[in-house]
Amino acid sequence: MPARNDAALEFLLSRRSRPAKTLVAPAPARDQLLPILTAAARTPDHGKLQPWRFIVVEKAAMGRLAGLTEETGRRLGKIPEDIAKGRSQFDQSQLAVVVVEVQKKSPKIPAVEQTYSAGAVCLALLNAALAAGWGANWLSGWASHDRDFCKAAFGLAENERIAGIVHIATESSAPPERPRPDLDAITTWMTA
Repeated sequence: MPARNDAALEFLLSRRSRPAKTLVAPAPARDQLLPILTAAARTPDHGKLQPWRFIVVEKAAMGRLAGLTEETGRRLGKIPEDIAKGRSQFDQSQLAVVVVEVQKKSPKIPAVEQTYSAGAVCLALLNAALAAGWGANWLSGWASHDRDFCKAAFGLAENERIAGIVHIATESSAPPERPRPDLDAITTWMTA
């Protein structure tokens, strides 16, 4: 039998994202965030391309991003409620890590595998933050899919896009458990 890590398995079986609107100060300091980023960077990466990078958004930058979100919403013709919701991600946040997918030309590694790796980094980052005792939530939002917003907000290049924005701070209230997938409905066993 393989060696078990019961603590890690129990964490994964019970992990629960924390709603971003319930995260309050303090957020992790840089020295507290570095092990979380290090854990996320250990994500499987076919071909060792590192098709992702991190942008750490500290509290002082959130107002600028909220304003850019509002400008983008107006430009896109979003209704006021959608603009307010998009803004709130930054208005309320203490700290966020933007995971940027960086598409790299490769004769061996398809673009879709690079996208999967960037998504896996988001989940690894989220889980590392939760395991470190912080509250965390993986969001994106409509603004993060707009090229002009991505360029103005984060200076993204043409071969880059936002895979996710992981908000990390102190949990103010525990969320209720939510229904989980029915494994029988989503699992097929192949025996031959």
